[in-house]
Amino acid sequence: MEILNDSSRAIILEKGAYLYHLTLNGKPVLLEGKERQTRGGMALLIPYANRVKGGKYVWKGKEYSLPLNSEGNAIHGLVMDKVWDVKRVRENEVELSLVLNSEGYPTILQIVVEYKINSHSFLVNLGITNIGKSDAPLTVGFHPYFIVKGEWSLMPNKARKCISQDKIPTGEMQDDEIINKQYDDCFYLPEENITLSSSYSTIRIRKKNLDYIQLYTVQGAVAVEPMSGAPDAYHNGLGLKVISPNETVSYEVEFTLLR
Repeated sequence: MEILNDSSRAIILEKGAYLYHLTLNGKPVLLEGKERQTRGGMALLIPYANRVKGGKYVWKGKEYSLPLNSEGNAIHGLVMDKVWDVKRVRENEVELSLVLNSEGYPTILQIVVEYKINSHSFLVNLGITNIGKSDAPLTVGFHPYFIVKGEWSLMPNKARKCISQDKIPTGEMQDDEIINKQYDDCFYLPEENITLSSSYSTIRIRKKNLDYIQLYTVQGAVAVEPMSGAPDAYHNGLGLKVISPNETVSYEVEFTLLR
């Protein structure tokens, strides 16, 4: 599906509610989408953001198992391979929904995402309702790959870095400065607005109820991933939300092209 506003354009796929392409004011701002959703565009990470150590966790005395990656961990949630229902399509916005009912998860979630494009910005509203009978652990994440050229900077650049072992946060944190280098790291950065700049563009990332970010660098792009909790929050508890039956939680991100 394509949504438009002046010289801005987004393409969203029904599989994974995946943001495949994003151009703002005539400038592509994300790496083009890939068949593997976490290598370009923007994937949605629900009901866990990034890794769960060993792909197993215990909830209310019961052990649950999740699909594993090549490193032996669960990663990137359970919704990327699901085909979402399209609820509404207008020229500049689209709404999709999914009922997530998985053996690896203690309850059933009703998930609704709305994408809206403006001349210089792209807005995402995500709502999740527990329609099951038991409470459950929850973290969510957004996985956008922003195009950069040359050196890049992130502001604010002071944050609490999650100390990790084998890419799994231990639960401890330390003060750190985010600089132009390679990353695959989690940071506690509760500020609502952060800015990513390079010679290519300046993008403001506004986030709501998303106090963590994962930084992941590749050639020509930086994934700045707003998350409600840290990787492996099911074990370390960093940002973990317990969602009760009939409870609804909401999250919001907006990308604005400043230059």
